[in-house]
Amino acid sequence: MAMTREQKRSRRDQILQALALMLEQGRGQRITTAALAREVGVSEAALYRHFPSKARMYEALIEYIEQTLFERVTLIINEPGDVSTRCQRILTLLLVFAEKNPGLCRIMTGEALTGEHERLQTRMTQLYERLETQLKQVLRTGEIEQGYRPVIGVSALANLLMATAEGRVNQYVRSGFRHSPQTYWDDQWQLLSTHLAQPE
Repeated sequence: MAMTREQKRSRRDQILQALALMLEQGRGQRITTAALAREVGVSEAALYRHFPSKARMYEALIEYIEQTLFERVTLIINEPGDVSTRCQRILTLLLVFAEKNPGLCRIMTGEALTGEHERLQTRMTQLYERLETQLKQVLRTGEIEQGYRPVIGVSALANLLMATAEGRVNQYVRSGFRHSPQTYWDDQWQLLSTHLAQPE
């Protein structure tokens, strides 16, 4: 009997959830389609009915990361608030997402993509570049509309902020997900934010 569209979607989501869980539980171990099929409780052939390749499974997870983050970033940018608050909220969004999705962090850091198709690494690189571009937009808008005066150039400042958050995600993965990426973040942001702009 043929599966309904809802059943196909459910099985597809089940496969992706199993892959994310295996990424969370494994440390640098390459995940095979045979192991994933066992985790889901289906045959490898059944996996390929939903995804033509393992790379496509990873792409689906990257699409989920992109959609979740950028939908919220758009809301943050369009909501009222000063430059510092908006930058903090964008970076905190990334850290909260990472903490709630440890398996996906291995994709976000590129660890799980080692040995996979190069386009997957490229896509994750582009995700971070997009986040950095959004920070630049916030900073430039602040310059124009609020008289914000960053202590260094907008591009350099956005890169520093992105590197700080990205480094915390890497630390989270390296700790085996024992140390929250938000540990000390409030205090660190307080220090950072007081030095981001020149005094009036």
